[in-house]
Formats: sequence, C-alpha cells, structure tokens
Amino acid sequence: MSAQIGFHDLKSDGLVITAQQKRFYEREGYLVIKKVLSQHDIDIFTNRFKEICQMKDVPATMTVMRDFAINRSEYVPGEKAIMKLQDFGDDPVLFSFCQHPEIVSIVRDLIGTRNANLLAMHTMLINKPPDTGSQLSRHPLHQDQQYFPFGPSDAIVCAWTAMETVNRANGCLVVVPGTHKGPVHPHEYPKWEGGVNPLYHGIQDFDPNMPRLHLEMQAGDTVFFHPILIHGSGTNRTTGFRKAISCHFANDDICRYQPITQGQSNTANEIVDTAQRVLKKFGIDDADAKEAIPDLEGVWRMKAKAVSGVRNHL
Repeated sequence: MSAQIGFHDLKSDGLVITAQQKRFYEREGYLVIKKVLSQHDIDIFTNRFKEICQMKDVPATMTVMRDFAINRSEYVPGEKAIMKLQDFGDDPVLFSFCQHPEIVSIVRDLIGTRNANLLAMHTMLINKPPDTGSQLSRHPLHQDQQYFPFGPSDAIVCAWTAMETVNRANGCLVVVPGTHKGPVHPHEYPKWEGGVNPLYHGIQDFDPNMPRLHLEMQAGDTVFFHPILIHGSGTNRTTGFRKAISCHFANDDICRYQPITQGQSNTANEIVDTAQRVLKKFGIDDADAKEAIPDLEGVWRMKAKAVSGVRNHL
C-alpha cells in the first residue's frame, strides 16, 4: 500500500455532500457543514457529559481530564473542573456521535465509498474552560498526523462538532487553509509564558504571515478536516465553557500502520508513556504495561473501534 494516495483515488459514490463541497475540501483541507446535528442530539451529549462529571457510570477506558489551571487541592465540583473527555469509545451515548448517520455519510463521501469500513481512532469531548490568565486554554497550531502512526493521511478525517456557539471570544478553531498539501512539520511544546497543557505540541517553523481563518460556528455545525491541516484554537476569554465533540475516522480498507518518523519520536514516547501509566493505575505492573503497549502503534490499536463495517487492518 502506497504511503500517499491522491484524492482522485478515493472514488466517493456518496450522496450527502455535493461535488463543489468535495472540491472545496480537496483544495482547502477542511469543510464546514451547518446543522449536521440537531439540538436534541447536542442535548443528549451535554447531559451525558454532566453525568460523567459526576462520575456516573464512567467507562474504565475513558480518560477524564481535569482543568490543569485548577489547583489540585482546590475542590471544584462538576463540569467546571473537567476540561476534556478522551477515548469515549466504550460509552454508548457519546460513541453514538461517531455512529451518527449524517456524520458517517459525510465521512464516507470524503475518505471512502458508501460501503467503506470506518474506524473511530480518536474521540474527544472538549470543555474549553474560561482562561484564568495563564492562557492554558489555547491550543498551539499543530497537525494531527503528528500523533498518528497510520496512513495514508488522505484516508483520515476529523469530524468536530460545535455543541454551542463557538467564536473568537471563546476560542474557536483556527485553520490555515491548504496546508494539508504540505509536510508534517516538526512539533515541540511552545515556549509560552504560563506553560502549556500536556501533549499540546505545536509546530516550530510556522510562518506567521500565512493566512489564518477563524471558524465561527453554531451548535450542531460540523467541520471536517484533514489530519495534515494546520489548526489550533485560541484562549477562551469569556466566563463560560466552550464545548465540542469530535472523532478522527480512518478508512480501514486503505489505512495501514506505518513506522513513525524521526520527527514523531518525542511525541510518540510521551503518548506511550502516558498510556502505560494509565494501565498501571489499574494495577498492571510495569512489565505487563510495556508488553501491552510497546509502542505508538500499540496505543492506537487499543483506541481503535469499528464504526461501520468490520475492522481488518488497524
């Protein structure tokens, strides 16, 4: 399987997006579609998020991340303390986002065919907190392919749905159109005063003159974007929280695991170490944790979950 394929090789026979929308995605690396999810859908995910914040029926495989700006000794109840849920594949309510017929149909149009076998590789619900002055709520410009040991990248897409109004004030997504056609740049932690959240790596050779676009969206609007597209988000300068739910999909008919590049090694080591530490919290000793997750491929093999069809390769 070639490491790179062209969009023309992904012959979509889907019926959801138009030819004009497909060309826009191919050219710009992202596509915003209005009202993909209803308010009823959003309410279901919001209510489940609130339950998880109260630690109700939380799957063991889900990572519940506290707001790093809150002092660990300070008691903050409920959703105000939680900045992100990660790996919700074993939560039936939240995973229904990945299985939503409209989302799946659009994903198939973008990276496969109407019968493509799709996997959910990475799932998140983000509850971006109000910034306390540390600017920890911002996410540096980065490329998601930096974290993935599988490809080709043209057969991967992220669906990111706004759960409420997102705008420049509360830290909407920022994209650099067309950068999905370029390379994966070197990533490191940015040297920001006040620090940066764990694993929030950013590209180091970004040209500040490149035009950035702020994607302001309403609840239910969804942006689909390529894993090499440069993107990030700003600080939340409001007093409220900004929620979004997302999933990275891979076409399992096309994608295969690949050796990591030299530029991915630091990121890979940190991800593997984090995953092994999670296992050890469940009483698995160090040797068994390293055997279960020996490398970055092992991490994603554990995360991957079939959305439609069957899982054969990833």
